[in-house]
Amino acid sequence: MPRPDAPPASARVASREEAERLVSGVLATMGELETVLENETAHVRVGRVRDGLAQEAEKTELASAYLQGLEAVKANAIALARLAPEPLDRLKAAHGRFGRVIATNQAVLATARAISENLVKDIAQELNRAARPQVYAPAGVQMGRPARSEPLVLSRSL
Repeated sequence: MPRPDAPPASARVASREEAERLVSGVLATMGELETVLENETAHVRVGRVRDGLAQEAEKTELASAYLQGLEAVKANAIALARLAPEPLDRLKAAHGRFGRVIATNQAVLATARAISENLVKDIAQELNRAARPQVYAPAGVQMGRPARSEPLVLSRSL
């Protein structure tokens, strides 16, 4: 669903006011998205994944509006450079900072994913190890069934 304040990608900029309005709209959307990403990063970083992902719908909507705004900026790049070079420079600087926020967010999410995958893998290995018989053959080698995975059931209600 497009945001009402998001500029349409096909809008043509013909005046300085329109150029400034386009850039300020993209900056506002970027700022809101940055806030959501920083909240998500802060929650996931301390292990509150559910709280971190609570704003997923808002993040998706803001990301869509931001990309639409960038498309409008790209479509009007020459007019923006000619009519509003200062706001365009502010947008470029803000976009650089925003890229660093995204990189931090992605690193935190990747770390949380790796930790959770390793945790589930370790639990499954431990459960399978405990289920294997600990019997030795006359030659002193351990006998038993070959290790195989068994289903692991997790409860989300905890």
